[in-house]
Amino acid sequence: MLLSPSGIAMVGREAESAALRAAFDRAVDGMPTALLVEGEAGIGKSRLLREFGAEVVNRADVHVGWCLDLGASRTPFGPITGILRSIVARLGIDRVRAELGVGVEALGVLLPEVNPTERAQTSPDRVRDAIAALIEVAAEAAPQVLVVEDLHWADDSTLAILSFLLRTIAQGRILILLSCRSDDVRRGDGVSSFIGEATRARLLERVQVGRLDPASARLLAEAITGRALSDAVADRIQTRAEGVPFFVEEIAGCSTGPLPGTLRDLLLARFDRLGDDARRVVQVVSGAERPLAHPLVAALVGMPEPRLDEAIREAKSSGILVVVDDAYRFRHALLREAVHDDLLPGERARLHRTYAERLEAAADADAAALAYHWQLAQDAPRALAAAVTAMADAKARFAFASAGRFGELALDLWMQVPDAESTVAAPRLEFLRSLGSVLRNGGDGERALAVVNLALDEVDSETVDPRMHARLLRDKAYYTMNVGRTGAIPLLQRALAALDDRVDDDRLRSSILNQLASRYMVAARLDEAVALATEAGERAVAAGSMEEASISANVRGGSLAHLGRIAEAHEEYALAMSRADTTNAELRYRVNYSDLLGLLGRYRDAVRIAEEGLERARDYGVERTTGAIMTQNMAVPLLELGEIERVEGMLARELSQTTLRIFQTYATMTRVRVLSWRGRHEEAAEIVREWHPMFEEAGRDERQIWYDEVMMRVAVAESRGDDDTALDEILQMLRDDGPALLHERRLLLEAGWLIASLRATGVEVGDAAGEVRATWLAQPEQLRGDAWETILEAFLSPSADALRAAVDLADGHDVPVTFRAMTRLEFARALVAAGERTDAARVLAEAARIAGDLGHDRLIRDVGAYAEAAGLRAPVAVGGSETEALTARERQVLDLLAEGLSNRQIGERLFISVKTVSVHVSAVLRKLGVSSRTEAALRHREGELSAARQPAVIR
Repeated sequence: MLLSPSGIAMVGREAESAALRAAFDRAVDGMPTALLVEGEAGIGKSRLLREFGAEVVNRADVHVGWCLDLGASRTPFGPITGILRSIVARLGIDRVRAELGVGVEALGVLLPEVNPTERAQTSPDRVRDAIAALIEVAAEAAPQVLVVEDLHWADDSTLAILSFLLRTIAQGRILILLSCRSDDVRRGDGVSSFIGEATRARLLERVQVGRLDPASARLLAEAITGRALSDAVADRIQTRAEGVPFFVEEIAGCSTGPLPGTLRDLLLARFDRLGDDARRVVQVVSGAERPLAHPLVAALVGMPEPRLDEAIREAKSSGILVVVDDAYRFRHALLREAVHDDLLPGERARLHRTYAERLEAAADADAAALAYHWQLAQDAPRALAAAVTAMADAKARFAFASAGRFGELALDLWMQVPDAESTVAAPRLEFLRSLGSVLRNGGDGERALAVVNLALDEVDSETVDPRMHARLLRDKAYYTMNVGRTGAIPLLQRALAALDDRVDDDRLRSSILNQLASRYMVAARLDEAVALATEAGERAVAAGSMEEASISANVRGGSLAHLGRIAEAHEEYALAMSRADTTNAELRYRVNYSDLLGLLGRYRDAVRIAEEGLERARDYGVERTTGAIMTQNMAVPLLELGEIERVEGMLARELSQTTLRIFQTYATMTRVRVLSWRGRHEEAAEIVREWHPMFEEAGRDERQIWYDEVMMRVAVAESRGDDDTALDEILQMLRDDGPALLHERRLLLEAGWLIASLRATGVEVGDAAGEVRATWLAQPEQLRGDAWETILEAFLSPSADALRAAVDLADGHDVPVTFRAMTRLEFARALVAAGERTDAARVLAEAARIAGDLGHDRLIRDVGAYAEAAGLRAPVAVGGSETEALTARERQVLDLLAEGLSNRQIGERLFISVKTVSVHVSAVLRKLGVSSRTEAALRHREGELSAARQPAVIR
């Protein structure tokens, strides 16, 4: 940490210091904490952090990283690499390698000295996980204080990593401190969005560093001048400095003479008093965005060593430069900015040319800094080449957002360079394709789309390579889909047309055919999808591409399933898995097949397939990233199985990283259903209103999204008790002349419950029942005759016998768990009508227990209201045991305890916090009457919990 340059005691920061100490105490207790120290320029943020670091340095490891002022050319992971390097130095490379295992490969992308790693050896997800793992390992040895200075200059990749760390590090002695110049944060930029999102999610506490009051400002000024000040002088300093400590320091130095007239003059007052040699040194150092070692300063200044030493000594004693770790830097960024801005244009360009030439000669030159200096040197060709290199370098480190910025800088410079293609050694169209891909991978679908449009505008179909033309059209289709817009299908058709008979490239054709077949499938053009996917598969096999062959079988399987050819669909998915020779193909199979199983009601199988995908993600060290994508595909079957807390945990841990909008729509449907389940229908309705335009546009091309919006509206209406509207939404769906997909089945089953509920209130539902029954019976044969059909018919034509059978079937794992309570409520009504009140009370008690265990607001209200109306309010026991029953969540925790998992691992599996796991573990031990995790695991293995049952009562 930097020492205070003046050695003067800090004043007026008691409250801010107390906030830092309190946060540190929480971190030491094992609760990761993050603070944003913010305030205007010169307010003393860095001084506050330096003082705090000096205070805790003997109790914790303190690591500091700086965001550098490189304009738009910001170094990817700028402060992060410095912090990681500091942690590795403290732990030792050997220990890091031993603790991280295969994660060292990913860490090597940022720290080659730990393990030189090629991009192809790892992934962005593994890099993020490796960073988090290294910090957690360090926190086991000692509390970790991670300081990121000058967040207002942070690059996008740094912000993404910080967001990831704030959301995924759930335990450990870790304190993250960020400093930010609030007046340099612009509304809507990356830093502003990061701060806003982290604050809203309560991941980041904010400490506002305000201006000094007059008494504190006077104390500071007197400490600087070394004497008591008159009231007049103290008032003059306070008036001009307005309580900003840095300005108090500068003005105090002029307190015996006339004050400079402007802020710029004030900042340059110290500089103007320097001799010529010292002025030269200060001007040269102002061109650097980071501390400079003495040899580099000597080379840049070009004066004899004795003169140079005297010049540096003068600049240091004047309070402009400071020495930190044998390197020179400005005491404050405001001073550097003032000196640099005071240079004439020619002086500035020559200075940055010198820096660029020195950097270029270095073996480990920072590509981002090189692009920055060549741009300020006004050398467009070299700035262009450096920007393209910086883009490639950032892409190699998976810093896609930063790579996109360098690519756009190169695009701006391109027109200034006569022979740009020769300068960058790449054709312009290939560069634009690469830039579009980088922007898309960075999560900016709109800018990716703009770049590919620019490329297509420049295509001359007579002279361009048809492969390039087809790839650009395919890319545009992909980006169009990513932003949730229509038009992907015509673009893919044009891409195929661009590959005329002269082009012999089965690999490329199969890729485009697969993408088009996939779009046909989601648009419910199912026969066309099967035909195209079949052709794609044949071409893929001919080209030796098992990945594309797997994808083609995947698409055929999904399409055949929606056509009702279920047996064939399962065969195609088995073929897709057997041909999946890449991680991408395998995970795509698991996502799509688990989705199909969920639509068919095979919820346990759906979760199993997705969980196996998560295990594969864990094998690759990406369970908190790529694995998090897989968890969204688990959310719907888990919700249907009643594991509402687990689904809520998934939604709560959703990463705040730039995500393509189309993927957000899927999570939105689950979020609305969860909120409606809990009775928060007003909040759910607001989300539906907000997202309607997106669902409406995307639903034109993706029929499943159209169904998702219907499901959301039904859920909201049910939650507020408006069954008429909920049923009408489903009936309107049935009357739509668009193609039907498997998604319709779940809504038809829900319609049966709504019809039964409305009938109980005296509403005439005969026509609606007939319409729902006719639609169900019109399904293909392989979708008929299952448990869902029996339950639906019991709702549509209720009788005690039919409902008794429905209750039994509803207890299976292939029926949405809410129907366990729904069927029992309807059965109880039938029993009351038949005068069998004792049995009705027992059935109602079961319904109440189920609804209560599920925490389903609407069902709890419905069962309670009917019990009250029927006079069946008394508690009814349905079983008991001397052993207090474990809840469903506690049984899950016990299962994982028996596997030997730690609390942290259990939390990650169940998507709950470590603190919550600890509470559940304590409850398990208490209920089992054991004193250790080992004893609990033994009890579990011996099967001594089978008799534990819980009494249920009407609520």
